[in-house]
Amino acid sequence: MVLKGKSIIITGASSGIGAAAARLFAQSGGKVTLGARRGDRLAALVDEITQAGGEAVCLAGDVGDAVYAEELVSLAETAFGGLDAAFNNAGVTGDMGPLPEMAEATWHQVLATNLTSGFFAAKNQIPALRRRGGGSIVFTSSFVGHTIGLPGMAAYASAKAGLIGLAQVLAAEHGPEGIRVNALLPGGTNTEMAGDDPEAIEWIKGLHALKRMAEPLEIAQAAQFLISDQASFVTGTAMIADGGNSINKT
Repeated sequence: MVLKGKSIIITGASSGIGAAAARLFAQSGGKVTLGARRGDRLAALVDEITQAGGEAVCLAGDVGDAVYAEELVSLAETAFGGLDAAFNNAGVTGDMGPLPEMAEATWHQVLATNLTSGFFAAKNQIPALRRRGGGSIVFTSSFVGHTIGLPGMAAYASAKAGLIGLAQVLAAEHGPEGIRVNALLPGGTNTEMAGDDPEAIEWIKGLHALKRMAEPLEIAQAAQFLISDQASFVTGTAMIADGGNSINKT
């Protein structure tokens, strides 16, 4: 029960890593406030968690909306008496292709969902964590744009790399208040975002030293470590959980 009693926001919680984190954090004693666009999936996940004896609430919305970020924090404080941590996990790849051919709307959408959302989240979460005397924030970044540049992913790489810089600055600014901030860099993970093209999946597997993709639970476990008191002296890091992607050259 490493998260016992902790009130935690999770975004991107309707599927993939976020949904796995919601289940895991609740099983570990956390009280989870779930956010994503797909309200029906969130509601079903809340029912699943509560029927298993956990505590969960949800609010559907767009993480790129400043008001929504404020409402998620308000819900966590109302439902569970405060906020102790946040796993800011929502993200999109957007339409992929060479930068000269990229639509301006795609660039803005990808940065809004992946990076600007982190600004809105932290702007509202940090004051709430202050009210609890400290806490932890984790942003889901990526190996793309950090250890490797994948063609066609300029917007995604830029946004995810930006989250690392954001985490480092926030860690430096708010460390004296007992607030830890880290970025988590997953490798290829078996989620809806990965698609279902067999050839593409095999190519992605080959990028990793382990020659496979991660299961969402494996990445959720890494996020849980960063959020928990087990990582009490870990802040400002870009923690790689990529199955050896960054070191594999074969």
